[in-house]
Amino acid sequence: MEENTRYFSELERFEIININDGEKYNYLSNNDLVIDDEGNFKLLIINNNQSKFSFFNNSEFLEIPWEYVKKIGVRTIIVDIEDNLMKRNKL
Repeated sequence: MEENTRYFSELERFEIININDGEKYNYLSNNDLVIDDEGNFKLLIINNNQSKFSFFNNSEFLEIPWEYVKKIGVRTIIVDIEDNLMKRNKL
């Protein structure tokens, strides 16, 4: 395998950080990826629920287009996106 190759099982343990505002969005395993039919990453879906007791709350999800992912580091996924560019959805 190439040196740049990463397994998804490794990526699940990466923390997602927005360098635009310093916000941490937990680990990829607690969030999701949208992949198109050709295997290209399209979106990061971020569970923005701040409470541990989400059973009683409406969950808010943020959609971050893959173009705003700037770097996949050793233990982090770095995004650079302004708050107004993230699409918000409630479940």
